[in-house]
Amino acid sequence: MNEEPLLQIKNLKKYFVVQRSFFGRPISVLKAVDDISLDIYKGECFGLVGESGSGKSTIGKMITNIYSPTEGSIIYNGKDLTKMKKNERRNYCKEIQLIFQDPYASLNPRMTVGEIIAEPIKINKLLPSSKIESRVSYLLDCVGLAGNYRNRYAHEFSGGQRQRVGIARALALNPKIIVCDEPVSALDVSIQAQVINLLSDFKKEFGLTYIFIAHGLNVVKHISDRIGVMYLGKIMEITDKKTLYDRPIHPYTQALLSSIPVTDPTLKKERIRLEGDIPSPIDPPKGCHFCTRCFKAFEGCSEQQPPLAEVEKNHFVACRLYEK
Repeated sequence: MNEEPLLQIKNLKKYFVVQRSFFGRPISVLKAVDDISLDIYKGECFGLVGESGSGKSTIGKMITNIYSPTEGSIIYNGKDLTKMKKNERRNYCKEIQLIFQDPYASLNPRMTVGEIIAEPIKINKLLPSSKIESRVSYLLDCVGLAGNYRNRYAHEFSGGQRQRVGIARALALNPKIIVCDEPVSALDVSIQAQVINLLSDFKKEFGLTYIFIAHGLNVVKHISDRIGVMYLGKIMEITDKKTLYDRPIHPYTQALLSSIPVTDPTLKKERIRLEGDIPSPIDPPKGCHFCTRCFKAFEGCSEQQPPLAEVEKNHFVACRLYEK
C-alpha cells in the first residue's frame, strides 16, 4: 500500500506488574503486548486473531485510550496519542470509538437506551439539546431498532439488540475508526451474521475504518481486508485475507486455519495439533514465543526472537524459517 496510514502503532508494549518487592520494585511482570508495530489504512477492516491471552483486546484498549502503553507510540493523523495533553485526547477519543465484547456489561442498567446513546453527544457538546433527540432516533433506526425502543432499559433487550445499541452508541460521535473487541462472540450464530452484515454496511455508508478483534476465523475472513495473527503478545503474520487463508506461511497460522471445521463431509482435512500448553506471558520463551509448541522448530528458534519481516509483497511474517 502506497497511501499514508490513518493509524500507526510503533513498538507498542503493555506490561502489567503482577508482584512487587517490599520496596515496591517489580518482581513479576506480565507482558500482555510485547513490541508490536502495525499500520491501519483508511477505509479498511484490519482483523486481529489469536488465542485467548494473546494481547488482542489489550491493543484495542490502548488504541481507545483505556490503557496507557508501557512503551511505544500510537499515531493518529500524524499526532502521537501518548504525548497528547488531556484536551487533545478528548478530540482524539471522539474519532476512535469502541464496541465492547459483552453488550450487557457495557450498558448502564440505570439508564434508558436513549440516554445511553445521547450521553456521549452531550458530554462532547456535538449537537444542541434540541437536536439530540432526533439524532438518537436516527441512530436507533440505523441499527434496526424502532424509535420507541429509546425508553427501554438494557435488561429488556436480547443479546443481539443490546449489541445493536452498543453499535449505535459507537456511531454517535461520527468516528473515523471503530475498534470492535470481539463484538459477536457472545451472540448466537444467526445473530452474529446480522451484526457482521450491519457493520459491513456501516463501513461503506459512513466510510469507517475497523480494527476487528475476534477468535472466530470464519467471522474475521468475512469482514476483514487484512489480518494480523497474534500469539503471546507478538504478531506472527500479517497479510490480506485471501493470501492468509489460501497460503499461510507461519506454522502457528497454519495450525489455526487447520482447526476450522469443513462443512463438506467428503473433503478430508489434515488437522495440525499443537502439543503442550501456551507459555505464561509472565515468563515467555527466550527466542520465538511459539518455539515451544512449533512443529517446525529448529535449534535457532529458541535463541533469538525473529523480527516481523516482509517475505513477499505485503506479506509479513515473524519466523526464522523465512529469514533471508
